[in-house]
Amino acid sequence: MKLRIRFTKSDVMIFIGHLDMMRYFQKAMRRAEIDIAYSQGFNPHQIMSFALPLGVGVYSDGEYLDIEANSVTSSADMCRRLNEVMVEGVTVKSVKMLPDNAGNAMSMVAAADYIITFRKGHEPEGFSPEQFLEFCSQDSIIVTKQTKKNLREIDLKDYMYKVEVREEGIYLFIGAGSSNNIKPDLIFNEFAKQKGFVLDEFALQIKRLDLYGDLGQEGKHQFVSLESLGDDFHE
Repeated sequence: MKLRIRFTKSDVMIFIGHLDMMRYFQKAMRRAEIDIAYSQGFNPHQIMSFALPLGVGVYSDGEYLDIEANSVTSSADMCRRLNEVMVEGVTVKSVKMLPDNAGNAMSMVAAADYIITFRKGHEPEGFSPEQFLEFCSQDSIIVTKQTKKNLREIDLKDYMYKVEVREEGIYLFIGAGSSNNIKPDLIFNEFAKQKGFVLDEFALQIKRLDLYGDLGQEGKHQFVSLESLGDDFHE
């Protein structure tokens, strides 16, 4: 059975890297007595995969972990058992069952949304949200992006699906995933460059709200939360 776990990351846990989070959840599965499936062979390991890894120092309300289980109880019971062994800064929000033919979370990610604010004392002098909206309203925003293999030019506008100024900060709904992964700091660094601001390394406080798959066809997007692709289950 394929299960999708949604969890949050906050407090000191935002400084824990991806590999350590993976090891942490491997131990948590055993402590919570989750009947997780193991791979075959000489070095069996728990069958689990994370969606788009979160950068160090970034908060999140929508992190995802897919596992395979030999047996289950109920969504509510497994969520409770996992939360009983979680450390402060990690909270499991839901456990959903996926269809047998569902792709894993990593392969499904197509977009993510964020709330961006400036850390106290790090806001650029003269900055206003209206300036950022003006920057985002350009017909194109060409930047050079480092990929795994080389540098390439992209138009950020192709991957900026929604930009809003909200009470809690600037909201970005942007492309994400293996092929079109756009990070908020790439957008803000280009904004600062064009407007003549100086952004220091720790200026931005970033919170990821959720991750989305794209069920659209023929170039028309239909974004859905990864959580919505699974269902609650009962004993």
